[in-house]
Amino acid sequence: MLRLLPDGPSQDGSSLITLEHAGETIVVALRRATTARRFTLRVRFAARDAVLTMPKRASLREARAFAERHAAWIAARLNRLPATIPFAHGSVVPLRGVDHALLHTPERRGAVWAETRDDVVTGVALCVAGQAEHMHRRVQDHFKREARRDLESAVARHTATLGLPPRGVGLRDPVSRWGSCSSSGSLNFSWRLIMAPPFVLDYLAAHEVAHLAHLDHSPRFWSLARRLCADTDRAEAWLSANGAHLHKYGAKE
Repeated sequence: MLRLLPDGPSQDGSSLITLEHAGETIVVALRRATTARRFTLRVRFAARDAVLTMPKRASLREARAFAERHAAWIAARLNRLPATIPFAHGSVVPLRGVDHALLHTPERRGAVWAETRDDVVTGVALCVAGQAEHMHRRVQDHFKREARRDLESAVARHTATLGLPPRGVGLRDPVSRWGSCSSSGSLNFSWRLIMAPPFVLDYLAAHEVAHLAHLDHSPRFWSLARRLCADTDRAEAWLSANGAHLHKYGAKE
């Protein structure tokens, strides 16, 4: 038995359909597309929801009916998503592509630091001082600081290569992109890139810096991106295979 719950807007202003199937709540975001000729569904790893793309002239009633008919399909695929991993004692999370065991060390002073240890399976731990309830925030803050440092360094290097003035780096946590460059030249990146291998972070910095010269994905843009970063194709392949998994880390308990 499926019943509809109250719908509403998402954070980006798009319409949402909320379903309940087999005791589970399912959120479906609606996207109108001028090129769409039929309804299509996909499950988003990062947002852990579903997106229903619909023709521009289709009605919300039709969209709701389509979502209802496919609620079991959506639920099955959402249930197959990898479990989230919190920033908590005992979790294993990557930092610059290397797995670190998170250890809560309230008896020690400091904030967050890495050290080699024989008592963890990864061989290296990320030690977190302070109270347990602050562990999530401390780990996330540490990752953001490290991401900013690495990204600012990479952006400075690539802008210098092009003879461009330095650019500030903004950090966000988007679900659909790793970086962005606005028409005014503002650069923003996902802080989760600090969990990826360094060559991936460097590529994303080069990618967005290349947009300062070409605000598109034309052949000239890709030629410049590859000149700035020899690992462009390797990084694109890594992101395609592993990027979505970076969003499973950091769920609060």
